[in-house]
Amino acid sequence: MKVSPIQFLRQVRQEVKKVTWPTRKEVMQVTTVVLIIVALAAAFFFFVDVVLAWAVKLILRVGV
Repeated sequence: MKVSPIQFLRQVRQEVKKVTWPTRKEVMQVTTVVLIIVALAAAFFFFVDVVLAWAVKLILRVGV
């Protein structure tokens, strides 16, 4: 079933009115949580990278 562009835009407006938008406080809270998790993940992967680099250097030094 084809819908005209004008009818489509009307339907979009009706659907957007049904959306429950988050409050500013909710957005700030979720953003803070995301930034904390990203920072923890970055620190974890940095630590793993340092340990693996150290292990590889140790293995290559011993093998020579």
